[in-house]
Formats: sequence, structure tokens, C-alpha cells
Amino acid sequence: MSRGRLLSRRNVLLAGAAAAGGLFLPRWASRDLPPTYGNLLRMGDNLTYVSHRLLLPGQALAREYGPRDITSFPVIFIDDRYQTNPDHPVQSEKYRRDHAAGHPDYKLTVEGLVARPRTYTLADLKRFPARTQITRHTCEEGWAAIGGWTGVQLNRVLELDAGLLPDARYVTFHCKDDYVDSIDLLDALHPQTILAYGMNGGALSVPHGAPVRLRVETQLGYKSMKYVEKIVVTSELDDGGEKGNIQNGWAWYAGI
Repeated sequence: MSRGRLLSRRNVLLAGAAAAGGLFLPRWASRDLPPTYGNLLRMGDNLTYVSHRLLLPGQALAREYGPRDITSFPVIFIDDRYQTNPDHPVQSEKYRRDHAAGHPDYKLTVEGLVARPRTYTLADLKRFPARTQITRHTCEEGWAAIGGWTGVQLNRVLELDAGLLPDARYVTFHCKDDYVDSIDLLDALHPQTILAYGMNGGALSVPHGAPVRLRVETQLGYKSMKYVEKIVVTSELDDGGEKGNIQNGWAWYAGI
């Protein structure tokens, strides 16, 4: 898919002008900007988004490392209550039993603006050609770690298998731990954006998002959603309602 379909230069320039001088433009007039929800700090994210899209090559690869560079990797949840709540889906005994059995009942649905809506098991995802990448995870909290991730490139699932429709623009991820977040098509089709089921040569652990998590190497760590269960392709941004990260002050675009 050409980058022109993903994000036109004209639209980026228009968005840049809006970001610089039109912070209070109505949504219909700033369609190419990330959502800000009226927060002044978040409005600054528009400039970051536009600058990255205008100045950086869209499909440039994040730096990759060797096996000797792998470091210890902290387990951080957006909401720490999930670590101590035994009733939470990913902390339940059933989830741990499923994990021990290799998640035989796992299903990932892909729907929305795709020609062929799909449901994938974990085995289905592993039948795609696998990509392994050792990359730096940069957390918004100030720490960083290097880990090895193995999974299927999201562009293989969306573009080659499910088939994106012409109006596709955003990809929204719904997760078992009740979080919802999205990325634009440029990042979704980036060659290092993968649905990871392996980490550091083994299976993905429950704390790190088993059985399947997203890896978006071009953005800060919280955009790499854990426990992905559903992917929806849309033409308009879905903010996720009360489950969406941006409702709690997180930037929608966290490019690095």
C-alpha cells in the first residue's frame, strides 16, 4: 500500500497549520489531527504528530538489537489494581489454566472495514510467517528495557489476509483487561508493528500480555496493548469511551 493512501502530504500540511494556529478548531475542520479533548497539554501532541508525519520517513525502522543486549523487563500495568484483583480476567484461575494449556480457546476477531472479517486462533496466527525483533521498550514513566518479540506482522493480517477497504484509516484494539486504544494506518502497517505471542525466545507470559499483545515500536510503551482480543478497522477514530486511554489524559499519539 502506498504511503499516499495512508496519509497525504497535503493533508499533513493542512493539519500542521491547524495544529500551529487553530487549537480550537472544531473536529470536522481538523480531521487529520489526533484527538485532544480540549486539553492544552494534549493539544501539543498535535505538533508532535504532524512533525513526525511530515519529517520522518513513514516506514523507517526502529533500531534493533542483538540477543546479548536483552535486559530485564519490568512488568507495569496502566492500573496497578489489576495485579492484586483476583477477579480480573487476566488474574483469574481460569485464565492461568488456559495459559498453562497454551490458550486453546483464544480467539482474535478482525472486523470493520475489511473485505474478509476473520477470527483467528493462536495456532492460526502462528501459521503466518513469524517476525522476531529485539527492540527497546520506552515507558512513559521514564524507564526503558530491551526485549525480544516474536509474532505476526499486523500488515499481513490486515492487508494481505483480511483485506483493507478503501476508507480504512484507524485500527482499534480491544483487550481482555478492558482497555481500548487505537493507532493510525501508517503505524498499523509499519513492518515492525506485530501481534506478539513470544518474548525472549519463549511464550509470552501472562504479565507481559499473553497470549497476544501488540508491539508498536514507533510509539511509547503504553501503545503496545496487552491481551488483544478484537481488532476493528474504521474510517473515524473510536476513542474507546470510558475504556479508552485518552479519556484519562493519555496522549493518543506517543511517537518516539
